[in-house]
Amino acid sequence: VTSAFIKSMRGSDPDAALHYLARMIEGGEDPRFIARRIIICAAEDVGNADPTALMLAVAAMQAAEMIGWPEARIPIAQAVTYIAAASKSNAAYLAIDRAMADGRDRECGPVPLHLRDSHYRGAQMLGHGKGYKYPHDYPEGFVNQQYLPEQLADSRYYQPTEHGAEQRLAVLMKQRRQGPQKK
Repeated sequence: VTSAFIKSMRGSDPDAALHYLARMIEGGEDPRFIARRIIICAAEDVGNADPTALMLAVAAMQAAEMIGWPEARIPIAQAVTYIAAASKSNAAYLAIDRAMADGRDRECGPVPLHLRDSHYRGAQMLGHGKGYKYPHDYPEGFVNQQYLPEQLADSRYYQPTEHGAEQRLAVLMKQRRQGPQKK
């Protein structure tokens, strides 16, 4: 039932999701277990296509913990229907798995010197922080500079979709990757 519940939310069917939610409630499932599944679905399946989904899922869990059954069914149902109806993207979920695979399977190299902490005695003598460009000093609060280690400079973990709010992130990232900004 739990698997069908999650897959119904992922598949954008609020009626089926509510059906399986009702079966879990009637079967005596712990509201915290249900709420955890909703939070995971909001982050994994909705992601940045609708960031509000995660906030609503967390709020539903907090409400469920504060009020318990039977009233907890109301905020939980609200989160379930919202998440089921929301635009979907698993791009962030896929991105962290790609980044973790690189961290585990590749020689990643050191943190670039300009990104290293320069606020301790001797850091500047080591070149830490030298050449760092503070993004807020540039138009739109962004400046192109090397953030990844040199060995991973061409890596692209996060590949936003054209779904929901994530479409805006895709456009921003494309613009930012086109070239450096002038100060």
